[in-house]
Order: sequence, then structure tokens, then C-alpha cells
Amino acid sequence: MTATYAADLYSTDAILDPHPHYEKLRRLGPVVWLDRHKCFALPRYPECKATLRDDEQFLSREGVSLNTLSNKLSHGTTLASDGDEHADRRKLVAHRLLPRALRAIGDTVEKQANTVVEEAVRRRDVDGVELASALPLAIVPDLVGWPRDQREHLIEWGGATFDILGPLNWQAVKAMPRALQMLRFARRVVRQRNVLPGSIVDELLTAADAGVLDHSACPALMIDYIAPSLDTTISAISNALYLLGTHPEQWRLLKDDPDLIPAAVNEIVRYESPLRAFARRVRRDGEIADTTLPSGSRVLVLYASANRDEDAWDDPATFDIRRDAGRHVGFGNGAHACAGQGLARLETVAILRALVQHVDRIEVTGRPVWAVNNIIRRHSHLPIRLVA
Repeated sequence: MTATYAADLYSTDAILDPHPHYEKLRRLGPVVWLDRHKCFALPRYPECKATLRDDEQFLSREGVSLNTLSNKLSHGTTLASDGDEHADRRKLVAHRLLPRALRAIGDTVEKQANTVVEEAVRRRDVDGVELASALPLAIVPDLVGWPRDQREHLIEWGGATFDILGPLNWQAVKAMPRALQMLRFARRVVRQRNVLPGSIVDELLTAADAGVLDHSACPALMIDYIAPSLDTTISAISNALYLLGTHPEQWRLLKDDPDLIPAAVNEIVRYESPLRAFARRVRRDGEIADTTLPSGSRVLVLYASANRDEDAWDDPATFDIRRDAGRHVGFGNGAHACAGQGLARLETVAILRALVQHVDRIEVTGRPVWAVNNIIRRHSHLPIRLVA
């Protein structure tokens, strides 16, 4: 018999402090019925990873949220597509996010990261979220092609596009106008072709001109690449600042051995996953972990819980940058693994390298405030001091 969990995983309290809920779910079993949300939850690592890698049985094309309105709005994105459609949309710009292409912008990212950190060190007392936002805002909009004079709402709009992908709770309802504003703006940008030459969206428009895709698909794809590339990276960098500031022994390990930086990024993403969860629809009657999943039912893949599964990780509640955490699912897995994760890693590594070079200590000087967002796990305010 499938265990049932009655609590609301998307209440404000649960969003701010989710890990006790995840622990209870993992103790209940590999598959748990969420009575509040009328779906199955997958809180453990093996079932999460297996589901993410089976996009024939567990579908994204009808949307990955727990509400039908947001699923309709996300129609036409890579996030809400499967099979050949997903592959075709993704390969239109995949070459811009492959390792070779990212190496080409590596020097630019490193220089910008140094500029960001040097300015923060000069100020000494800063908001870690502001520091974490500076590099992605300097790199991602240009790469995607967003107009340079229209960027003041990007973080607010990007957060809203994630917020609406939970259940249709008050949090999602409040975010809906901002998500629609971003969509309307993207449509206007595409209609006026007001994008940066040589950018990702410029390539999409060229492909649409050639009949490879419909012009009407371009606005959703524009948002598809800019919102995740901003929010997941800001989350990773701000969480890095918080974790290294509250674990000074880990910061000292990093200072003593900067070669640990790539491993540290994996551990940061494992320990505080940028994405909480996305849903999938079950294509046909089937089973997972001896639990029957009826056709048409929804499963909630809990990335953040899987990354702290006691059966998958040794001492998962301990933050340890020496851990081999490369198999985490913090950026998803399988065909729908985050296309921008290479860029997120590049930027996070660059910031950590700059910090190691210019900073002796990171101190958290006040009470951090977690952002209330149905999907993204990051701070809205993080007071820190950078001691040179």
C-alpha cells in the first residue's frame, strides 16, 4: 500500500524549510502519495533518476507543473516537450552551450567575475544575492540576446516564470502577472526583432526565417533559455557564499587547494539544489518501486530530496566539498537535464576562483532570508562581509 503524506509541500513554511519534509517523505518510502497535491512524490535518489531518464513513460509535454494553467502557458518550450520535438528545439541552440563554445567565452567570464569580486571586496559589506546576480546579469542576457536597455525586470520576471510552475497556490497566483509580462515583452522583442546580433535568439529567428520552426515559438524559447540560466546560477552562487561563509573549515580547504573548486560546485548544488522539483505525467499504466502508477497520473520528481537521500549518499546532511557529488540531480538528468548547466558551472567556478584569490574570509553578518518561490531555492537577502 502506498504511503500518504498530508502536509502541503508548497506552504510558505515548507518552502523556507523544506528538508524536514523531504526526510519524512524518504522515511515513508520510494513512492508517496501527496494528498494535498493529488500526485505521487518520488523523494529518493534511484526513483528520481530513473524517472528523469525515462521520457517515454514519464512525459513533460503536457507541462511539468502541478497546475493546468501554467502547463498551458509553458506549451512550446523545451521544458514542456518530449522526444523528437524536444530534441529538435534543443539542438537549435545547443551548440552555443557546449563545452567548446563555453571555452570561447571563458576568459570573458573570468575577467567579469574578477571585476565583480574586486568591487565587492572594496565595499566589504555586501548583499550576497547582489554579488551572486552580478555575473549572470553581465553574461546571460547578452548571450541570449535580450535588449540591453530592457533588463531591469529580468530577475523579477525570471523568478516569476518558475514560481508559477508549482501548484496553483497563492504564491503562483501572485507571480502570474509578472510571468505574463515577461512573455508579452518577449513577444514584442521577437516581433520587432530587437535582439542582439549573433545571439541565441538571433539564431532562432534566422532558423524561423528558414522555416525550421515557427516564428511564434521564438518568444517562449527566448524565456526558456534566459530565465533558467539566470536563476539557477544566482542560486548556486548565493548558496556557495552562504555555505562557505557558515562552514569556515570548508572555505579554508578551498583556499588551501583551489583545485577543489569544481568538486565544491557539485557539492553546493547537491546540498542546496537550485531546483526543488518538477512533475511528469505517466504515459501508460506502470510501476515504480512496486507501486502502481495509473496512466494520466502525475509524479513529482523531488530533486532536492534525492540529493540528500541517506541510502544514496554517505552522511548527506553534511556539507563536504571533498565529496564526489558529480552524480547529483540538482540540474536534472536525462534528455531534460538543464541545457544551461555548463554555463552555470562556468560562472560559479569563475566566482569561486576570484573569491579564493581576493578574499581571506567570508562572514555571514546577519540573518539570511530565503526567497519564497515554488521552484527555485535561493536567498532573497544574504548579508555578508568579505575580508580581504
